[in-house]
Amino acid sequence: SVGIGGRPDLSGHVTLDACIMDSNSNCGSVACLEGIKHPISVARRVMDQTPHVMLVGQGAKDFALSCGFKHVKSPIKEVKKEWREWKRGNKEKFKKPTINSENHDTIGMLALDANGNLSGACTTSGWGYKLPGRVGDSPIIGAGLFVDNEIGAACATGMGEAVIRISGSHTVIELMRQGYTPQEACEEAVSRIISKHKNLDGLQVGFLALDKKGNYGAYSVFNGFNFALKTVNKSSLIDAGYNRRW
Repeated sequence: SVGIGGRPDLSGHVTLDACIMDSNSNCGSVACLEGIKHPISVARRVMDQTPHVMLVGQGAKDFALSCGFKHVKSPIKEVKKEWREWKRGNKEKFKKPTINSENHDTIGMLALDANGNLSGACTTSGWGYKLPGRVGDSPIIGAGLFVDNEIGAACATGMGEAVIRISGSHTVIELMRQGYTPQEACEEAVSRIISKHKNLDGLQVGFLALDKKGNYGAYSVFNGFNFALKTVNKSSLIDAGYNRRW
């Protein structure tokens, strides 16, 4: 469940996050955006039409509406019903995500064009039944996404708090700058996350990386992270390597 059909926060509001970055290090981001169907498109407008990088909450929504985006009602009825049922049966302050079904639903995309230029985007509805106002890694440049056209592009999925703690996508790119392959860089970033957590129960994080030559890599803490690869000649779904069984 990602996007306008995603799970709401604890108070029943679906808030969306997204960011985008191009080969010239231009970037745009929105967080805690409610009632707008395509947050990544709003992030693109922030990048293209404002001097800012990130807009959040009501400010992001007001900007979207001023750009002609339509307000849509959320949560959708199926999601609202599910949330009400969960609320009746739980008194928790928030719900801990279930590994591989709720904590790697981020949509990340990395692209390399025919001229060798890189770009990327990342979008999510975040942690289901999160505390209101919570923002994960997905809209944060350097955490959920980072693009350096001299080196490569990287994005992350999984438990955003863990990714933020190591500036995950930026870390992957800097490792590639030091000579790591995309695969090696993803593995090292995952190892750093593991080293900073005494308890890995429910902690899924995955990284995806692409370099200037089209080499790619992906790795996660646990099994269950896969990604789609699209080239001129083929389309495939690939299971990423992982550190531990769960």
